[in-house]
Amino acid sequence: MMELETIRTYLHNKPGTSEEIPFGPDVFVYKVGGKIFALLAWPAAPLKLSLKCDPDFALALRDQYQAVQPGYHLNKKHWNSITLDGSLPEAEIWSLIDHSYTLVVKSLPKATQTRFT
Repeated sequence: MMELETIRTYLHNKPGTSEEIPFGPDVFVYKVGGKIFALLAWPAAPLKLSLKCDPDFALALRDQYQAVQPGYHLNKKHWNSITLDGSLPEAEIWSLIDHSYTLVVKSLPKATQTRFT
């Protein structure tokens, strides 16, 4: 299973990322350009990570991995919630974080995008 600080470090290392706690102390929210790309429910055991995802890819991931479910309290078409129970390879988790970050950066105004690419 993944360690909290390992995930937080990876998320923080994305250019322009801020960490906030607008929903209370139990969920770290990660934003780029003021838009959310990840939510990390950290007191949960195992940890739960919600990430933005291309809708078709989101469905494929849910079919492939039991630990990937529709986004909890999020738009289920565009968000997945992942239980970090060790069933997803670590490289896949990093890739999904990258995918979420990239989707959000691409949704920002062009002038803002250049600051994060």
